Amino acid sequence: MPGIDDWIRRRLRMCYWKQWRYVRTKVRHLLALGTYKRQALLTAISSKSDRRLSKILATHSGMTNDGLKQQGLISFRDLWVKAQGYV
Repeated sequence: MPGIDDWIRRRLRMCYWKQWRYVRTKVRHLLALGTYKRQALLTAISSKSDRRLSKILATHSGMTNDGLKQQGLISFRDLWVKAQGYV
């Protein structure tokens, strides 16, 4: 169950990456999210697939777990821990 949480976050990052579409847009959004300029440029011009780029440091540093939580993403890991009675 906790692995699903990671998969959902990666999938969400991939969807954002596809939505941005163009290199300039990708760089602009990554810079606005706090990624270093060099990382943003190298990631945006990469020819790797969207799924693979969702696991790269530049997307993780820009689209952090806290940022996704602020946008309303519910953590299944936290819900699972509560349901199992660990807290």
